[in-house]
Amino acid sequence: MELETQTSKDAEAVRLQTTLPLLLSSNPYASEINSAIPVQRLSPAALAYVGDAVFELFIRTYYLTPPKRLKAYHEQVVTHVRAETQARYLKILRPHLTEAEQDIARRGRNASPRGPKRLDPEIYQQATGLETLLGYLYLTDSNRLTEVLAYLQPELA
Repeated sequence: MELETQTSKDAEAVRLQTTLPLLLSSNPYASEINSAIPVQRLSPAALAYVGDAVFELFIRTYYLTPPKRLKAYHEQVVTHVRAETQARYLKILRPHLTEAEQDIARRGRNASPRGPKRLDPEIYQQATGLETLLGYLYLTDSNRLTEVLAYLQPELA
């Protein structure tokens, strides 16, 4: 049983190691785009817009193996990209973030609108903070983005 658990953990580590480079290297123009974007001038909402796409693509790519039906993919992805889960992920990441990264997440949280009526505004704001951080890291430091997303690996298993 213990060997089975270790093998499963090893498989998850390999999946994460292959997902992140695929995500980050999938755009051959990324360095040109990133150097042309004045990130410091982008609003938190713009960073969250990018971060939302980055996170969803990361989760979708992460769960591509083993092959499943589309409905199963969708259900798995929705579980991780919903605001409640993203808010929890930000809480998990906080101890690993630099002061500057925490400030970016805080800016995103504070700039967040109320959000859907079904959600507590605090949850929506925290989720937006995570998306803002991921958008910022995607545009400025893909290596750090990889590190930050790796901290979520235990939650994705």
